Amino acid sequence: MSTLLLLSLAAPAHALTCDEVMNMVNVNVPESIVVQTIDESGETFTADFVRCLTNEGAPAPVIDAVKKVIAKNSTPKDEEPAAEEEAPKPASKKEQSKKSFDDEEEVGSSKSKKKELVDKDDGEDEGKDPEQLEDAIRQLKAKKALSASLAFHDILKDNTFPDKETKVLYHMGLSLYELKMYHSAQYYFIEVLKRGTGSPYFKYALPKLVQIYHLTGDVTDLNRVVAKISPDDYPKSARSQLYYLLGLQLYEQEKLSEAKKMLQQVPEKSDLYLRATYLIGVIDNTTGKLKSAVRAFSEVAKTKPDAPTLQELEALERLRDLSVLNIARIYYGIGDHAQAKEYYLRVSRDSVYWPQAQFETAWAAFLLSDLNYTLGEILTVESPYYSDVEYVPEATVLRALTYFQMCQYDDVDRTLADFKARYAPVHLELKDTLKTYSSEEGKALSDQAYERYFEGKGETLLPKPLFARLLRDQELSGLVRHLEMLEAEEQLIQSQKSQWKGAVGEELMKIIADARETLKKRAGRAMLKNMVGVAKQLGDLIGQADIIQFEVVDARRGDAIYKMQNIDLKDTSGGQDTDFATSAKFIYWPFNGEFWKDELGWYHYTEQSKCR
Repeated sequence: MSTLLLLSLAAPAHALTCDEVMNMVNVNVPESIVVQTIDESGETFTADFVRCLTNEGAPAPVIDAVKKVIAKNSTPKDEEPAAEEEAPKPASKKEQSKKSFDDEEEVGSSKSKKKELVDKDDGEDEGKDPEQLEDAIRQLKAKKALSASLAFHDILKDNTFPDKETKVLYHMGLSLYELKMYHSAQYYFIEVLKRGTGSPYFKYALPKLVQIYHLTGDVTDLNRVVAKISPDDYPKSARSQLYYLLGLQLYEQEKLSEAKKMLQQVPEKSDLYLRATYLIGVIDNTTGKLKSAVRAFSEVAKTKPDAPTLQELEALERLRDLSVLNIARIYYGIGDHAQAKEYYLRVSRDSVYWPQAQFETAWAAFLLSDLNYTLGEILTVESPYYSDVEYVPEATVLRALTYFQMCQYDDVDRTLADFKARYAPVHLELKDTLKTYSSEEGKALSDQAYERYFEGKGETLLPKPLFARLLRDQELSGLVRHLEMLEAEEQLIQSQKSQWKGAVGEELMKIIADARETLKKRAGRAMLKNMVGVAKQLGDLIGQADIIQFEVVDARRGDAIYKMQNIDLKDTSGGQDTDFATSAKFIYWPFNGEFWKDELGWYHYTEQSKCR
């Protein structure tokens, strides 16, 4: 569970139950946060509440916090104990109808049954649960999630308690979540959400869906849910996350002003605050508010991130590096290339963005007429350390352009010949692929495009680093990771007991099969969308290469005319020794074709211009 979710539990909007406290304990919410939640809940706890926590094995500081609240309130008599997993009384059918969100084919599994979005029984969860349901919940509380899921599955299959269906769906999702079958759990939580915001379990299922998004990295289903809910209906325990996702959606829809307002709702204590601030910087940069953009990026860059998992911490560190890179780009865009170069050099050498920063530094140096520095940075980017993981075809074109500025036309020809031999076939394949899937019929087969490039079901000339660039797109990378998790989940299902596998497992395998078809189509569409930009950029680079070649021909003709008109001129460049004297701060090592990691970024050419 992310810190985002933990911190937002401090002010619950409903009666705090023993089960909710134990749920926080069981998902490793820090004791200080649980105690804060109890202190600020405004509840009048009872002795039965203390007994429940004691029986469930709650930590002593949590139990002591409840006792202190009881002593402080000095309640004359104990209240009745809260019902197990008790939820607020459901809204009326009229109120539920107002709040429900429309069913949609690609919310959850693409082939899920069409169900009523509103619970039919106004009295759901009123009174005591049937013994069969209570027994299933007891098994779940006893950490017997496999047995519990089988019991919930049987209740749903036989429609045993139609007035309790939403409660059963929610607890079925909880059981599968405990079993680490996250996609299957997501399916059942979405079924709960389809009942609308009037359902009493809506505010419990949505935070769970947020937690699963953090595990899968795939935000597509959650985005579909968020798009149908008013921010007023966001549960407090997931509100920061949902504000961020809504802001991201609005940004992608180019509703920049609305997006910024939503992102500003993310509190500073949230794990997503740095992400929201970064995106605000992007919006300010897009709208021409460059000073504000630099302030936002600087705040992200200077803040030492804190995160509950190593994966999230690494993601925030990458965001810091990307913020520094964007500040450099802003200075580059306004023509302050010296300042841009300074910021490019601040990107950490360990960052995944360091090779990109080196390439952009090369451009800044080129515009500062430091051509040997430019060639040195390009040598780093094209070294074997990065050539297999970084797709930077523009570096080759910049190298040719640099040689052209030095009037080294033979080097220009060799560089451009190498560029076209390597990338012209790639460009042709990209164009053919995009053409194949551009029609409506082709778009319906986008899963085949995914299978070709990510499952190896077809030949390709596209280089491996190109896919590394494509996977920097959050939507595509999340979908690919989600598909990989489906395979792991299938294996987990197959490893269970035969009785469970023949009942629950069989149903889950169908859910996963439907999801795989849907996710592959989404991933294929996301991949093709990104390929459009790659193909356009590569086409532009090939066009630039043609222009440089034309300029070389024209320059050579000019040189020939000049020499014919000045036949007495002698070539004074031959036989001169190059002076390799350097500053005392540096040691000069001639490059012999071998690359050493500690030398990357320090290469400097000693090419002499041949321009007259």
